Amino acid sequence: MSAVGTALASSKRVRQRRSQKTYDALIGTTFKLLQQRDFDAISIAELAQKAGYSVGAFYARFRSKDELFDALLAQHIDDRYAARTRIFADASDEALIGELMKDLVDYYWTRRRFWRAALIRSMNDHEFWEPVRRQGLEFGDWLIERISRRAGRPMTESEQANVRFALQLALGTINNTIINRPGPIFMEQALFVEQLTRAFRLVSGYDTLGSKAPRSRRGRRAPGPRN
Repeated sequence: MSAVGTALASSKRVRQRRSQKTYDALIGTTFKLLQQRDFDAISIAELAQKAGYSVGAFYARFRSKDELFDALLAQHIDDRYAARTRIFADASDEALIGELMKDLVDYYWTRRRFWRAALIRSMNDHEFWEPVRRQGLEFGDWLIERISRRAGRPMTESEQANVRFALQLALGTINNTIINRPGPIFMEQALFVEQLTRAFRLVSGYDTLGSKAPRSRRGRRAPGPRN
């Protein structure tokens, strides 16, 4: 490559880094503003000013606030994937469910205004919600794989259904609390995490899935290969 070509390539990389920096700043600032008020109450002018850029810089990256919200959801997906990867890698089997439930509650409480807006939008835009649905299914897959390794055997279809429903119950409880705040226990209370963890373990059968084969009703091991 010629000296001119090298200089042009270097300049392009610098512009790309600057563009990504602006994009990241706008996304990060939006999440910060959402800690104070709802998405609809945040103007593009205010967002750009708080991020330290012009309105033109905003429109160079997003055609509208709807497109910005799509980007927020994409960041949400990335953040959730990173958090779960870390917890599954670091948590012991005994601590896993408690740490997952605490992470869910802490995250969704902190970003409750974003998540409320996402839930409302999902009612009318199923395509928007599809990445969230896929991630939820993947979350269930991870739990089933982890529990199967813990038990030393594949889980039955019934056991897998219990785990998936326990996850659906936990996420549904969080969603309902964010939308309606029905009480009597609220997300900002430590008891909420404790009870959500307890409910997940009970519904999923997590504490009884340590045996290497499912048991019959009389307490004997069901027929099947032994290790």
